Amino acid sequence: MKLKTPSRTACTLSAGLLLLAIVTGFADHLAANHPSDETTTKLVCNMVQKYHISQRPIDDKISEKLLDRFLKNLDPQKLYFTQPDIDQLSKFKVELDDLVKAGNTQFAYDVWDMFLQRFDRQIEVAKKQIVANHDFTVDESIEIDAEKIPYAKSQDELNDRWRKRIKFELVNAKLDNIDLANNVNKDKPKVGEKPKTGINGKDKAASVIVEPAERLEKRYRMLAKAYHETEDSEKLEMYLSALTHCFDPHSSYMSPQSQEEFQIAIALNLDGIGAALRSEDGFTTVNEVVKEGAADTDGRLKAGDRITAVGQETGELVDIMEMKLSKVVRLIRGKRGTKVRLQVKKGDSGEVVVYELIRKKIELKNSEVKGEIVETEKRLTANGTAGRKGKVGVVNIPSFYRDFQGFQEGLENAKSTARDVQTVLQKFQKEGGVDVVVVDLRSNGGGALSEAIDVSGLFIDKGPIVQVKEQNGKIRSHDDDIDGVVYNGPLVVLCNKLSASASEIFAGAIKDYQRGIVVGDETTHGKGTVQNVMPVTSAMLFLNKQDRGALKLTIQQFYRVNGDSTQNLGVRSDIVLPSILDKMDLGEASLENALAFDRIPPASHASSEMITNDLISTLRNRSQRRVTADTKFQDIQKDIERYVVRKTRKSVSLEEAVLKAERIQNKKEPSEADIEDPSTRGSDTPIFADETYNNEVLQISLDYATLLRNPQAAQK
Repeated sequence: MKLKTPSRTACTLSAGLLLLAIVTGFADHLAANHPSDETTTKLVCNMVQKYHISQRPIDDKISEKLLDRFLKNLDPQKLYFTQPDIDQLSKFKVELDDLVKAGNTQFAYDVWDMFLQRFDRQIEVAKKQIVANHDFTVDESIEIDAEKIPYAKSQDELNDRWRKRIKFELVNAKLDNIDLANNVNKDKPKVGEKPKTGINGKDKAASVIVEPAERLEKRYRMLAKAYHETEDSEKLEMYLSALTHCFDPHSSYMSPQSQEEFQIAIALNLDGIGAALRSEDGFTTVNEVVKEGAADTDGRLKAGDRITAVGQETGELVDIMEMKLSKVVRLIRGKRGTKVRLQVKKGDSGEVVVYELIRKKIELKNSEVKGEIVETEKRLTANGTAGRKGKVGVVNIPSFYRDFQGFQEGLENAKSTARDVQTVLQKFQKEGGVDVVVVDLRSNGGGALSEAIDVSGLFIDKGPIVQVKEQNGKIRSHDDDIDGVVYNGPLVVLCNKLSASASEIFAGAIKDYQRGIVVGDETTHGKGTVQNVMPVTSAMLFLNKQDRGALKLTIQQFYRVNGDSTQNLGVRSDIVLPSILDKMDLGEASLENALAFDRIPPASHASSEMITNDLISTLRNRSQRRVTADTKFQDIQKDIERYVVRKTRKSVSLEEAVLKAERIQNKKEPSEADIEDPSTRGSDTPIFADETYNNEVLQISLDYATLLRNPQAAQK
């Protein structure tokens, strides 16, 4: 279908005529493309077709996927679009490939406008339902499986879906307040004590307990503000990433702002003041002051302070109340050596002050490698277990980071995971050595391939670490070519379902070389692909300095030394411990458009011969006996069983008594929202917390070290 090109106009018709006006106008609007997008979009399309490992063209099949993916990203719970909306938009399902290849992204902006119209309409419905009288004793339920729920066939059906949604949120907010009140009452001061206070000296109960209607009204008001303030760069990023996700789940387009965040995460440094911020009820609140940062050196800014305005050098202060956190961060960051002024409302007194700070290079040390030696006898005895004397060195690796720019510039202190791991291992040796080392890779999503290879080389003598298959099918090996190891003793690799990519390369190499054992969830994540971050540019535009962002594109698939891909299947643990995370749909195989598993020939390599089938069997049996007898693990197992039941439910009750009973039963059970992101850990987060799961890892580690000294014991 050829598209005509009258100019784009705003739709101001009533809700009844809105669908017809928008959709019939789509074809007219589409040729009025955003000029700044055209070159960027053409380059992205060319790069995807040229460099993606699949070598697939952007065709009608991709076009259909693009439409589906973009709509799912906008409305994942099917709360805004109706089936008639989808039917009308589906008329373009085989046109989008031709449009994007021509650099035309107007469809994305028009659909976004349509989405905002639908969003605003449903927010008005929500507001009415928030103040309506609901009967929480009625036996009714709400469907929760968004994949299985069809789009509403009519506006009335959609509005009833919202009635149930608001009712569910109100009853949960009510139950939240009951829990909060109970907790506040527990903390009530004794006679003669001062009352505990919240922000700005308010009573603690008043600072945490908010009426359900007020809480929901504020939530949707902030959500509406965020949607309406979405920048064009964010819309383009969403649309082009929807396109790349049609090829595989890990390829994405990054706007210049997102590219900056990515570079900070991989290099673990930035230019700024050194304060972790959070958005809280429209305020920008200091969550933590980074040690040795500009704010820490200055000493005035504290956790709990609220930043209300930001100024550059001597410029006027800009009010940031209810500003998106990403925008606030961009205002505060800046070139090292420059000044930034912050208007701050002090969290302890409410006093308003202005601080002038000099930006500097900030090292994100909370996200770097950390290590500690655990004296097992003391810890295990304190937890009611027969104390076993031993020293376990724990190395926590949150990600495989590398300051590529720093290395290119030849900086001696450029951040490197391998360097930091080596430093920790050498520290263990200086402190008298350890009986066994545990490398904790839980929730480590990966990072630099080169760092995974270098870290592996600290434990494995010379040889192949990972094999890589190129787009043309050629296979090559990435080797550790440095003789010797930094640590040659017993090694335990601790993983979970979120240990991915570079983590799996390391864990797979340790298994294939029989260098150590893997403990944790049944398998790791299953991400067996390599992404390359490429600036969106071309040789013809070399002199054009416009920053068009970057493309993170899957260009290779990696394989273990034994020839197995980790794709979808991951790396299996030798010893599995009970974990709710293991039952969540978080693995690669659950992601849409994930590439398939396959094998290649194994690479020639020597064996460290530090594990045997008998040894693994003995370790597994000993651990199983302890876990079965441990009452805390029994509770964990019950939580897992309850979670599995809840996970398979298609609906949830809206009856207050039923929800209250379920909450009492499940209040200790974690959910996907509780999963820790290693990059957000505070400076006071324990390296290896004293808890049931970790203490069993210590027991397994001591068993392993003992059996290595006495292999015959593994055969008994």
